[in-house]
Amino acid sequence: MTVRVWDPLLRLFHWSLVAAFAVAWLSSDEGHALHQTTGYIAGGLIAFRIVWGVIGPRYARFSQFMRGPRAVIGYLGDLIVRRERRYLGHNPAGAVMIVALLLSLSGTVYTGWQMVSPARVAMLPAVVSPAYAEEEEGGSGGEGAEHALKDLHGALANLTLLLILVHIAGVAYASLRHQENLARSMVTGQKRAAGPGDVD
Repeated sequence: MTVRVWDPLLRLFHWSLVAAFAVAWLSSDEGHALHQTTGYIAGGLIAFRIVWGVIGPRYARFSQFMRGPRAVIGYLGDLIVRRERRYLGHNPAGAVMIVALLLSLSGTVYTGWQMVSPARVAMLPAVVSPAYAEEEEGGSGGEGAEHALKDLHGALANLTLLLILVHIAGVAYASLRHQENLARSMVTGQKRAAGPGDVD
């Protein structure tokens, strides 16, 4: 027996964000306009997810799957010894990954937005650019701040890619462990109904 877990808008958000990040990543060196456009699309999708995490259906809501540090550590401990419980929605490790991805993607989009206009570079926090500013003649920090921003943008994009790879590995592991194709469930919205010992 299967039940509907992931609503259509959540699934559309998920795969649209995957596509937006992939296009932005692949166009980072060559397609300036395309790169910017997909960055703005990603920003809009993130904003939607935050709103949907508050007002969306049960399994989309942050309040449904966010757990405290003790629950996350306990789940990871159970994971190591292969006795973790199956969650119908997001498990505690998956919840942490969602927050990490939203934060890293938000930082990537924000720094990309700043890079579009020199006036926005001035909004770069002072803690990020002092070393670069010192390298600039006269200490103006203009080009140094732009360099710092570009480096930060690239570092956040690389961090996001790393998190995505960890996420994919986690999905693959959980799919095998619980005999359930989690990638397919994000297409169909359906998952196996909660059984004994599962967390609904």
